[in-house]
Amino acid sequence: MSQQTNTVLWCDDEIELLKPQVLFLQDKGYTVMTTSNGQDAIEMVKDNPIDVVILDEQMPGLSGLETLSRIKAMQPGIPVVMITKNEEENIMEEAIGSQISDYLIKPVKSNQILLSLKKILDSRQLISTKTTSAYQQEFGQIFSSLGSGLNFDEWADIYKKIIYWELELDRSRTQEMRDILTMQKKEANNEFSKYIGKNYIDWMNDKGTKPVMSHTMLKDKVFPTLEQGTPTFMFLIDNLRYDQWRVLQPAITQLFRVQDESHFYSILPTTTQYSRNAIFGGMTPLDIEKKFPNYWLNDEEEGGKNLHEHEFLADNIVRNKLNIKHSYTKILGSHDGKQLVQNLHNLYANDFNVIVYNFVDLLSHARTEMQVLRELANDETSYRSITLSWFEHSALYEVLLRLSEKKVNVIITTDHGSIRVKEPSKVIGDRETTTNLRYKHGKNLNYEKRDVLEVRNPNEAKLPKPHVSSSFIFAKEDLFFVYPNNYNYHVNHFRNSFQHGGISLEEMICPFVTLVNK
Repeated sequence: MSQQTNTVLWCDDEIELLKPQVLFLQDKGYTVMTTSNGQDAIEMVKDNPIDVVILDEQMPGLSGLETLSRIKAMQPGIPVVMITKNEEENIMEEAIGSQISDYLIKPVKSNQILLSLKKILDSRQLISTKTTSAYQQEFGQIFSSLGSGLNFDEWADIYKKIIYWELELDRSRTQEMRDILTMQKKEANNEFSKYIGKNYIDWMNDKGTKPVMSHTMLKDKVFPTLEQGTPTFMFLIDNLRYDQWRVLQPAITQLFRVQDESHFYSILPTTTQYSRNAIFGGMTPLDIEKKFPNYWLNDEEEGGKNLHEHEFLADNIVRNKLNIKHSYTKILGSHDGKQLVQNLHNLYANDFNVIVYNFVDLLSHARTEMQVLRELANDETSYRSITLSWFEHSALYEVLLRLSEKKVNVIITTDHGSIRVKEPSKVIGDRETTTNLRYKHGKNLNYEKRDVLEVRNPNEAKLPKPHVSSSFIFAKEDLFFVYPNNYNYHVNHFRNSFQHGGISLEEMICPFVTLVNK
């Protein structure tokens, strides 16, 4: 065990009376250094490699809290266990506020101290062993489920299980198990692509049962929850995957209680142009094009593709006969975020406020082009970490903090996710073929059929048909489309980048979370 090399500093003005407990820890393999006053403890931390400090709170001269403060000023990361006779709440709060690792009340038994040290010093190894064992037990269950004819809700459950274990294995840092999970996730996406290929066209044509999808999400999941007198704020974070929601959740649940955590399926292509317009319009892209021919732009047409979401939302509200006041706000940068914070009080009079945040989508695109972001977000773990870091320092967090003090309902969701692409798939097309790496449409596409879901008649998938002979193809699993020209350059440039537009669990199964005030 790692404790064989751990050094413990125990500071107590009655340290001579604690020799039996010191010997107990030494018998368990710890090196224990002792001192009877705070000043000596500070010097010993300064001059020796100490792994954890056990500190008496009540000592003559320099008190335990004063000693704690000075030790933390020198070494902020050093774990400290505070031991005291004093159970007064303010003393506990002051110690906890000084970032102690544990707090024990005298008289303390030897096993209590041992348990505290194990929790602090051996937790990573213990967590790793336990997590590895637990995932090994569930590994077979997940694999057997993949071939058992799952429905759309069961696929979402499998995806959430995989994400749960992915995050757990991140914590334990067990590389061998993470590699196995990556293999299982790939197999899951392989089966999921087959499932979507068999069912997607039926879903879009209302044949049989289907999941809540982009174009039905507001009607099915949002509109029924709106109530006059209690404002609802819906934050749509563009390109937010389910795993990214899970790493944001602890910070958000400090402010709100999760009332419900569910999901919906993004339509294809899983891109902002198609999925987000469908969300706000409450219609498929084909129907939007028919009703708003001046607003809909196909991929090859010049101009912004999401400039009329406010109009689509207003029309959707009227069609559903909702007598509500609403607002729509799009946040494209830090300046917009600051303005939202400043103007937040004006939104409380509305029944429904939609706020679109574009940061995560910008991050995924910038990562492809900027070497520094490639290094900072070189895999899913670091990509999640950057998302969390952004959120904790964002105007969005400030807005949620202010909303937590009001009687409001909050929804956090997205329009689609993204997948880290790894394997290239060659496509040949004419000059009018679209450039997206995960889907393409054009008139004369040549491609590997096993790599794609092909839709020869886009109208069947409720997609506009730019030309009479246009067809769509959607990349499966972690594939990305590459033209034969400059093939090696484009493969090296885009491999391991985060892309969206195609078929994968990460792109299609979107988080939908409702929050209420605590």
